[in-house]
Amino acid sequence: MSFADPQAVARYAEGPARQVPGFHALQRMATLLLAERVPADGQVLVLGAGGGLELKVFAQAQPGWRLLGVDPSPQMLALARDTLGPLASRVELLEGLIDDAPDTAFDGATCLLTLHFLTREQRLHTLDALRRRLKPGAPLVVAHHSVPLDRAGKSRWLARYAAYASASGIPDVDARRAIEAIGARLPLLSPAQETALLEEAGFEGVELFYAGFTFKGWVAYAPSAQA
Repeated sequence: MSFADPQAVARYAEGPARQVPGFHALQRMATLLLAERVPADGQVLVLGAGGGLELKVFAQAQPGWRLLGVDPSPQMLALARDTLGPLASRVELLEGLIDDAPDTAFDGATCLLTLHFLTREQRLHTLDALRRRLKPGAPLVVAHHSVPLDRAGKSRWLARYAAYASASGIPDVDARRAIEAIGARLPLLSPAQETALLEEAGFEGVELFYAGFTFKGWVAYAPSAQA
């Protein structure tokens, strides 16, 4: 998807629910994982927030949370404002990347359906920057494409992703094009590499909490004050 394409942006809200198995449940799980440690009046950083889908879920579930949504696409941030509606007054939106986010010590953070666009080096930088913006022990919730990297395993799981998309109403030809683009263009990592990268960035207690065909989700924690 081109996040500068107005038509693609307008259709964005329809896509995740049809392409990501258990998409709405993933958002609820992310909310619950954050709420384990984020206080009722806590501050949460949402990286890759364009579209506003998880921002809306978080704002509805936790009226006291203060939310900062960061995204490099002005078109997607405009969509986020529309998605949030009256909730927009409780959310700050910032155009940019993680380095543009304030150095505030946040109580929690998420990065959903975003990191698979970044190279390993960019991911490590992003994860490190997220950790440095979290309070000790604060949770980070991430979810994105992650598959085995051997040819047979990668092909098998991408085919399953395409089958899910087709079963959800996406035309077969579009589903096939999607997996061709994912396989050729996205710098995918295996689940084991994803866990190792979170640990390399300084996170502790890394746990897999979600798996939906090619999509995986982890929760991890900034080092405690005693570490």
